[in-house]
Amino acid sequence: MPKIIAIDYGSKRMGLAVTDDLQIIASGLTTVHSSELIGYLENYFLKNQVETIVVGLPKSLKNTDTDSSKEVQKLIVNLSRKFKDKKIETLDERFTSTIASRTISQSGMSKKKKQNKSLIDEISAVIILQDYLQQKSNGIRY
Repeated sequence: MPKIIAIDYGSKRMGLAVTDDLQIIASGLTTVHSSELIGYLENYFLKNQVETIVVGLPKSLKNTDTDSSKEVQKLIVNLSRKFKDKKIETLDERFTSTIASRTISQSGMSKKKKQNKSLIDEISAVIILQDYLQQKSNGIRY
């Protein structure tokens, strides 16, 4: 079964997460500089079968677009054009960075690792992907 990959958008870096081959477990993949995302994905897709790209879509507490929403929409358009064979999904990513930060702070990691913003981005992508998998298993359609 093909994998699903998730992207936590950032203007500087993007966190990436991926499922196992059975689409059950979400794991952190890496963090890439935003300008390197497309090249990274091209290379990754050559070596791995991926059917869906899930992109975290930032929303405000009132469920409206945020300042970042327009940039994420541009990314989605670029992904759709570049990877025509991939299904592109979005998922509300409210609070993922906060949850990721709490997860890291409760993990027992060193203070230096806890302040690693790349790690927060990667864990945020894992949370986005876990939420997507949970909604998919509950029969929520996109």
